[in-house]
Amino acid sequence: MTQGSRDGEAPSAYERAGVSIDAGGQAVTLMREAVARTHGPAVLGGLGGFGGLFRPTFTGMAEPVLVASTDGVGTKTKVAARTGRYAGLGADIVNHCVNDILVQGARPLFFLDYVAMGKLRPEVAAEIVTGAAAACEALGVALLGGETAEMPGVYVEGELDLVGTVVGVVDRAALIDGSRLRPGDAVIALPSTGLHTNGYSLARMALDGLDWSEPRVDLGGGRLEDLLTAPHRAYLGAFEALRGEDVTVHGMAHITGGGLVDNPPRVFPEGVGMQVHTSSWSVPPLFELIVREANVPREEAFRALNMGVGFLFMVPAAELTSALTALRAAGETPWVIGGMVEGEGVTFAGDTPGEAVSGVSP
Repeated sequence: MTQGSRDGEAPSAYERAGVSIDAGGQAVTLMREAVARTHGPAVLGGLGGFGGLFRPTFTGMAEPVLVASTDGVGTKTKVAARTGRYAGLGADIVNHCVNDILVQGARPLFFLDYVAMGKLRPEVAAEIVTGAAAACEALGVALLGGETAEMPGVYVEGELDLVGTVVGVVDRAALIDGSRLRPGDAVIALPSTGLHTNGYSLARMALDGLDWSEPRVDLGGGRLEDLLTAPHRAYLGAFEALRGEDVTVHGMAHITGGGLVDNPPRVFPEGVGMQVHTSSWSVPPLFELIVREANVPREEAFRALNMGVGFLFMVPAAELTSALTALRAAGETPWVIGGMVEGEGVTFAGDTPGEAVSGVSP
């Protein structure tokens, strides 16, 4: 039986063109229960409508501001296809988008996904969306709807694309835009769980010829198939821990494409820069392997990869101890990566003279 055709029936013209309407319906059926678990009283209607319905309540907010972000997971989809591991992609896209609006202090309300393939595989689509639903459920976000598209001729068979959109809210008085950043503020880093959703084109170029299933000594016994599919983590809980202890947050940065070089300056006011002390953390072995195998200059690596740094909080120096205590109590492993200084952009410094290489130390 051709996928999508019913028993005893010949494939439709649309199916002969490569598109199965029934496969789309099967995918929705497989993911329906997981999506429903993310729905609370604010969600009106269920999965499958033309548009998702969300009735917000902004109790305690004088001037609610909606904050939205759309992003994708890049060529991490090709890693998923090579390893056959798709569920993590759902968490990747949810957490990436949530982190992006978190930078402005926004709490996520609802999320929508878009999964596209050349030939729709219902189980794979459902695995991705179920992973997204689990991430939404963990963060208290409604997975309001989405789209599963079959597009033969646009996507190579076996490949896929994944995009997500999140909408959140913040009271205008609590909006964090970096305008309060001052020289002397401390910068706290939280670790990434790997490449997150950026740098995979470089990583695949560097690692393509290696055995991804083999435990490697230079990765502490880890396997590339595990490390490269580790999901992008969320930092919402860390922010809520700081807010719960009334720690003042002057700025935040999500370290995605552009790394530590290009992301933090997006929130810097004029005349304020950041100095990063590269001796404050050990770059994880996965990144060192990529740098070595790709023979990439150190400064380029810090721009293409997060190098083990997932998120930054900029706080007043007087509140540094309170911030670190709150984060540790929440189960985080923070460290002071540097501080805000007079100037512009990000500068990198090591502990010893001559350690820096083209502005970035090893």
